Amino acid sequence: MTSRRTFLKTAGALTAGVAAVGTAATGCAVKDPTASNATGQDNGAERVRGFDRVLLDAVATAVLPASLGASAIRAATDGFVAWADGYEPVAEEMHGYGYADIRYLPADPSPAWRAQLTALDLLAHRHGTTGFAALSVERRQELLGAVLRDQRSDRLPAPLDANHVAIALLAHWSSGPDAWDAALGVRVAPGVCRTLGDATRKPLPVTTEPKA
Repeated sequence: MTSRRTFLKTAGALTAGVAAVGTAATGCAVKDPTASNATGQDNGAERVRGFDRVLLDAVATAVLPASLGASAIRAATDGFVAWADGYEPVAEEMHGYGYADIRYLPADPSPAWRAQLTALDLLAHRHGTTGFAALSVERRQELLGAVLRDQRSDRLPAPLDANHVAIALLAHWSSGPDAWDAALGVRVAPGVCRTLGDATRKPLPVTTEPKA
């Protein structure tokens, strides 16, 4: 039976053992580093937003570390959906220092990701089950491992560069401060503003979600 470690390797992830994680407290508003920094304006085109949460949550529990706990996995999935729904496709990027050419963000990846969720469900049905979400976590990992068997890399891509929704979800979580806290077991919260008074304090340990 395919292990979590084998699946993550197949998906192209380098993951260390992680501990449970909570939501990091922020001292000031910080923009999601994976979100669009575009200056373009909405052209009024209608976009389909949202995902089938039953299917997406089933993927999340298969690819995100179980040690996070149910509430943190749900929060990570909520964050991914909010980021994907808020993404502005083909918007003009902020001009970087030293170059004057105009660059644009990629097209919206969400339609392909939604189609991949549907495909996972159809594939599960063809294996004689009632659907992807009805599978055990181990069976979901096996199915995803088969789907992602050609995804070979020594690191996760940026979420926008992920060509499968399972990798995009894992990459989005891994790019945030909660993943660093989980890997290190303490609240370092990189990229999150803190007061000067907290600068010399020893990081607090993350807490483990109580088991039901």
